Amino acid sequence: MKLSDEIIINASNERVYAALNDPEILRQCIPGCEELIKHSDSELEAKVVLKIGPVKAKFSGNVQLDTTGAPDAFSLTGQGNGGAAGHAKGGADVTLTADGPNQTILRYEAKADIGGKLAQLGSRLIQSTAKKLAAKFFKSFADVVNEEVAA
Repeated sequence: MKLSDEIIINASNERVYAALNDPEILRQCIPGCEELIKHSDSELEAKVVLKIGPVKAKFSGNVQLDTTGAPDAFSLTGQGNGGAAGHAKGGADVTLTADGPNQTILRYEAKADIGGKLAQLGSRLIQSTAKKLAAKFFKSFADVVNEEVAA
């Protein structure tokens, strides 16, 4: 499964990049996130509860960040285990482009593979749920960053 989109955030590239590396901001924005622990600048651990169709699962997983293109681009890869519900692994490439001094265009391309009960739900349900979750994350993220800039 592949997803891609872009969103405009009313903050500088540096501010957006800093927010994307702030575990507390990410925890607030990730749908269903119960816990997000930053082990190092490149390693995070998350616990997330999601309901996809009839399946509700608690995932725990690790995320690795590759910040070699920072602050204009970075990538992440991760995998999570939801027990009997299944597992997921994937990654995303994120680019930040300045659009004036106080606006940033955030673009992402993500890929994910799922297995277990989740994989049996059907690709359309999984795809639409993934799009909704991504949209919810980026809307929340933009709102939090915009509020901080305005404060």
